[in-house]
Amino acid sequence: MLINKAPEPIKGVIFDFHSTLVQGGDASRWVEAALRHLAEEGNAAPDLSASQITGLCAHLDQLWQHAHTIDPGSERDLSRERHWDVFNRTVSLYPGIKPDLIAALYAVMTDQWVPFADTLPVLQELRSRGIRTVVLSNIGLDIHSFLDRAGVSGLLDGVVLSFEVGLVKPDPAIFARALELLNVPGSQTLMVGDSPRDDVGGVSLNIRTLILPQTKGPVHGLGTVLQMVGNGGLS
Repeated sequence: MLINKAPEPIKGVIFDFHSTLVQGGDASRWVEAALRHLAEEGNAAPDLSASQITGLCAHLDQLWQHAHTIDPGSERDLSRERHWDVFNRTVSLYPGIKPDLIAALYAVMTDQWVPFADTLPVLQELRSRGIRTVVLSNIGLDIHSFLDRAGVSGLLDGVVLSFEVGLVKPDPAIFARALELLNVPGSQTLMVGDSPRDDVGGVSLNIRTLILPQTKGPVHGLGTVLQMVGNGGLS
């Protein structure tokens, strides 16, 4: 039997932040930035061999996957203090890393974030089509200044951060907060993220969900969002 009824048009898009709109950057550059930070603070460089640094970079590339074993409930995303604690314990899983280097890595972490090459063009196109957009992130850090620097803030209709609202994905309640900012019903909303565990929590609110697997290159495939949206926001 053919179903002729078309789905409701998409008039709002909720975006995850990390690994969806921005990538974490190159781990080797992150370590280099942390070493510079140590030097600027007058601290001695850590005694690490080349193989140890290579191993540390590999560990940092999988940092938040490792963090999930320590913090499966994402409690790190409910406060700055918990975020730092889980980061500290996760990096410490790699042997031979001293506390001062861990602190330096944390201090320069957000400086390594880079928007995907298709982030701004897609957000700009959505705005031109009249589609409302909100960022919804499980995170224990304030990312508003980063969004400003990256030119993203002016293209959004709102930002929902887990540590500010006391909720974490996949709890449907945090998706409901995003819908309030969108002022669009769930049936006309698309969620875009990278986690099949966290980013599907809006399904019970009739939010359609697009999972884009993590990518290493500069383009994340966000153009798929434009194909799904079409001209639904235009009257």
